[in-house]
Amino acid sequence: MKRVLSLVFCCLCYFQIMAQDTQIKFEEYDLPNGLHVILHQDQSTPNVQVSVGYHVGSKNEVEHRTGFAHFFEHLLFEGSKNIKRGEFDKYCSNAGGYNNAYTTQDMTFYYDKFPAHQWKLGLWLESERMLHANILQIGVDTQRKVVKEEKRMRYARPYGTFLDQLMKHTYKVHPYAHTPIGSMEDLNQAKLEEFMNFYNHYYVPNNAVLVIAGDFNIKSVKAEINTYFKDIPKGEKEIVRPTVQEPAQTTEIRDVVYDNITLPGVFMGYRTPGVASKDYQAVQLFISVLANGASSRMYKQIVDKEQIAMASELFNLDLEYESNSIVYSIASQGVNPNDLEKSIDKVVDNAVENGITQKELDKAKNIAEAEYLKSLSKMDDISQMLAKNYIFKGNTGAINTTLNDIRSVSLDDISRVAKKYFVKDNRVVLQYLPKTQK
Repeated sequence: MKRVLSLVFCCLCYFQIMAQDTQIKFEEYDLPNGLHVILHQDQSTPNVQVSVGYHVGSKNEVEHRTGFAHFFEHLLFEGSKNIKRGEFDKYCSNAGGYNNAYTTQDMTFYYDKFPAHQWKLGLWLESERMLHANILQIGVDTQRKVVKEEKRMRYARPYGTFLDQLMKHTYKVHPYAHTPIGSMEDLNQAKLEEFMNFYNHYYVPNNAVLVIAGDFNIKSVKAEINTYFKDIPKGEKEIVRPTVQEPAQTTEIRDVVYDNITLPGVFMGYRTPGVASKDYQAVQLFISVLANGASSRMYKQIVDKEQIAMASELFNLDLEYESNSIVYSIASQGVNPNDLEKSIDKVVDNAVENGITQKELDKAKNIAEAEYLKSLSKMDDISQMLAKNYIFKGNTGAINTTLNDIRSVSLDDISRVAKKYFVKDNRVVLQYLPKTQK
């Protein structure tokens, strides 16, 4: 018992020390072509990460041509004028590093991580991707097959379509209605010229942020950034941002989805504010109280006490314009999904109507702070946060104010956002049922 208490005490001391020195130092500037550069030097690590975030995601796609941004996540590994097909990954692995990318509704993020002395290789690879990637028919045909298989595997999983279904039901006019995976029919019908136009439109320096993080010499890196990126032409087309606003929801939206499953599921999506909103942290903390871990209200009520759910979770889609707080709950054997939904509503409604306790809020804050401090120990997390704060908030320095944003949330803030967003007229409810019940 003494050893357990000592361990807990050490952990608390560690996070208190971390919390006292959480300032991420960085330098940022713009090149004449509009490329925004962020440098974060950390000589305590033997690695360096070169990342490029493009402010383009599925929300930038047009009707009947969905899936382009995610498709380019794959396509831009096909090579370039100076990199042969299939050799992008080889350059990284041969240098002792690795690379990857991901696409969301709002951005596409590429990253290459190397031993510190290989930082120049990362600059060259990303400049090749930005300057003259190979948009060739053979690459398009290859990646169509890859994306098709990825979509098939994703949708073949039980409840695998729930996010697509929730977003489609939530948004009628905003492009958030379709998720990044997009439509294979749209990709199959698209011509090579359309892919080239999308690349020339969005994958340009004035729509990107370059982040270098790790052990490097700032003067040397700046010189090489000029060498590799300064002369890349600025994009000629205006970067299209969605201006349409989804009308406020006035009534609950409901539907039933039949799937290849054996246990029913209940999925709820509440429309909540985007990542730059002043309400964002309050929503996150309210969610934490409701469904973060086995000690949360929802888990204790419907999994432990009533035992009507095999699993239950509430998470937030962190989107730029407007987020979606999603309840994900799988019924236990023999449980009617209507009964499961009523129990979920009871937990949520009680928290909305009666509020939460100061103890619950303090616990949620401690969890949020610990998770944030943990992310500040990872170079890839720091790179992403720097890029996201610049792209979505126009304020890279927000990385150093997040802890204060968390700590400043009050019980009144929690009560206000709960009553504003977590109400039935502001949600979509989907019941997933076995196809045998159709």
